[in-house]
Amino acid sequence: MTDAYQGSCLCAAVGFELLTPPQAVSHCYCSQCRKGHGAAFASYGSVPRNTLRVLRGANSIKAYASSPTAVREFCVACGSTLFWSRSEGEFADWISIALGTLDTPFFPEKQAHVHVDCAAPWYKPFSIRSQVD
Repeated sequence: MTDAYQGSCLCAAVGFELLTPPQAVSHCYCSQCRKGHGAAFASYGSVPRNTLRVLRGANSIKAYASSPTAVREFCVACGSTLFWSRSEGEFADWISIALGTLDTPFFPEKQAHVHVDCAAPWYKPFSIRSQVD
């Protein structure tokens, strides 16, 4: 296990580190996550907010309130989705990291698929061996 996990956006303007491994790893299929990632689902892991350190590019991070209690953050230069968090209530002291932005290898012990009932109608899970229909 590593002491810290490094991450960055696509253009490397934003760099960050996590002082603890991500927890509560989930793949979310809700429409907000799909739109925010431009993909069938978004993969996140959460850490206590005080264990996230932005190392560079804090001025390149833009926040967007996607609902009354959720804030999503992204790089203004390249558009990479970086974080999301609750602005109030339970878990407001945690922040979720877009796992695709991690540069340090990370191997979660557990993973959950959430809001699968909201999955895009065009998404069809496949196995490694499957081919295009």
